[in-house]
Amino acid sequence: MNEVMIPITMFAMIAAIVIVPTWLKSRERREMQATLRASIDKGQALPPEVIDALTRQTVKPPASAARDLRIGVILLALSLGIAATFSFIGFRFGEDEAWGFGAFAAIPGFIGLAFIILSAFNKNKD
Repeated sequence: MNEVMIPITMFAMIAAIVIVPTWLKSRERREMQATLRASIDKGQALPPEVIDALTRQTVKPPASAARDLRIGVILLALSLGIAATFSFIGFRFGEDEAWGFGAFAAIPGFIGLAFIILSAFNKNKD
């Protein structure tokens, strides 16, 4: 039974990490909309600051060199962490299969390198 619970728990954690923040954000949006509807129904005017804050949340900032560089460095660090973890498992427990799984660290590593290269070519140097 424990062998089955480990993968189920792993996938449940991944699902929770993705679903819970999305659900909380949508709940916050619904509450904000209910508050705005109540104030509009009572005839109160919306301050420009509220409208500005609502539109600012939906506008995605443009890509910048600093942002690309930051994402690239984070992905490279993630890649090194994955490689080090599987190297440690392979070294500590003598399992040759663990070394092969460490090759998956190349995926975020190459994506990180691509972001770093993009930061060098990005015209928006903010």
